[in-house]
Amino acid sequence: MSGEHDEHHHPSAWGPHHWDHGAPHNSWAPLVMSIGFGIFLFMLANAFNKDVVDASYIPLVMVGLLVVLFGLIIWWRQDMSFDGTYEPMSTGTPFKNIQIRKVGMWVFLMSEMMVFTSLFSTYIRYRTGIENCQTVFERGDWVEQGYTLETGEALICFEPASHLIASSWWHIAPGAINTFALIVSSFTIVQALRYASKPVGEIDENRRKKLVTRYLGSTWLLAVIFLTLKMVEWFIGFYVPEISFLGIHEHDIKSLVAEGYMINADHYHHHDWVDPVTGATMLADISVGASTFYVTTGTHGVHVFGGIVGLTYMTLKASRGGYTPKNAVSIEYFGLYWHFVDLVWVIVFPFFYLY
Repeated sequence: MSGEHDEHHHPSAWGPHHWDHGAPHNSWAPLVMSIGFGIFLFMLANAFNKDVVDASYIPLVMVGLLVVLFGLIIWWRQDMSFDGTYEPMSTGTPFKNIQIRKVGMWVFLMSEMMVFTSLFSTYIRYRTGIENCQTVFERGDWVEQGYTLETGEALICFEPASHLIASSWWHIAPGAINTFALIVSSFTIVQALRYASKPVGEIDENRRKKLVTRYLGSTWLLAVIFLTLKMVEWFIGFYVPEISFLGIHEHDIKSLVAEGYMINADHYHHHDWVDPVTGATMLADISVGASTFYVTTGTHGVHVFGGIVGLTYMTLKASRGGYTPKNAVSIEYFGLYWHFVDLVWVIVFPFFYLY
């Protein structure tokens, strides 16, 4: 074609597009991934039922993941050829003349806000509605009521994760480092957008490619550090060597799982819950407190993992010179998501780790 349609020509992942039939502004990839996530979550829920693993569902769990991967490949292949030539705009009120992708991202973030608002409100409801385990222990009436390790009877109370995590600097170190890492990652993603958006002529194209790749890669690395420390905190723990001149003695920092702080901890006893008079140890059902902690922080961790997946692709695209002032807004749209993930953690950290 020629004439007035020439400026609309740009590469398509699946071959030439006839612009006379309208602009290509849609993709089936998100729908395919949604179906994959549905299969994955439904089958995963069936695979783990009351602490019993039904292995027959595992193949279907993998099928769900493969469908998600297929959708991602389609989406990334379509995006790899996008050079910013055409950015569809909304036409209806109240989003008229705003880029459709930006509208979609904000609508998505509003739905995410409702997810985390539900999690936070549930936490606050149980935290204020169920008596704190430490308060129950200090009151001491649990001995007469028979809620002891010796009797095997457990009382229901709320045990915040902060009772373990905030007990010392070493316990809280992974969460504190993670907070710093996410805050810095918000800076690095902005720097990637800054250099990708610089007008042609103000920066050498090879330098643009290197800087955008460097900052996107740095964001990816900080996100990986976050999830790694999260796994250390939950499942692994770490060793602290003796540092004499700082007064630090050799000891091990146990993981939350090793401490017994788990979702199914209905017979939990803390090492400090010992009555000085009788020597009895208080036994508690802390499954509510542990559940709110793991579900909320785990949901946030899944969002970080999703960001890592996206950053992996974006860093690869940047290394090929795929981001220019024409399509730098793609980094901006991802940045909106990443800043949201960062903001949620800034709320999660004091609520679940310090209070």
